[in-house]
Amino acid sequence: MALADSGGDVEALPITADEDVVRVRQLVRSRAVAAKLSLIDQTKLVTAASELARNTLVHGGGGRAEVSTVTNGRRNGIRVHFADDGPGIADLDLAMTDGYTSGTGMGLGLSGARRLVDEFDIDTGPGAGTRVTVTKWSR
Repeated sequence: MALADSGGDVEALPITADEDVVRVRQLVRSRAVAAKLSLIDQTKLVTAASELARNTLVHGGGGRAEVSTVTNGRRNGIRVHFADDGPGIADLDLAMTDGYTSGTGMGLGLSGARRLVDEFDIDTGPGAGTRVTVTKWSR
């Protein structure tokens, strides 16, 4: 399905400190409200974004988040892209296993974040950093 940004409204935020995780959450929430996501879907997206922003900071050594409104012609959504230049994830299968935790964060892990959104894509490898893109669509 072809996707298009709605007016090139990508907003990028650095993730270098705990305060940046809060800023990412706030931006994602405001974008989700503007896109008319339900309160439940707003909460799911903000929770996933919080976990992924924390992972970017803690495991990736910091990075950035890019938040945009997207459309597929029938409905609007919010896409959040996280990127870091950290060590990458050595065992992605293990990291995506339900219940896996590194011992930090909210304990949701990548698998929990994946369950909270409609689309989840991850690109990582040892020494290659990590890029995660999530999308939540309006219902």
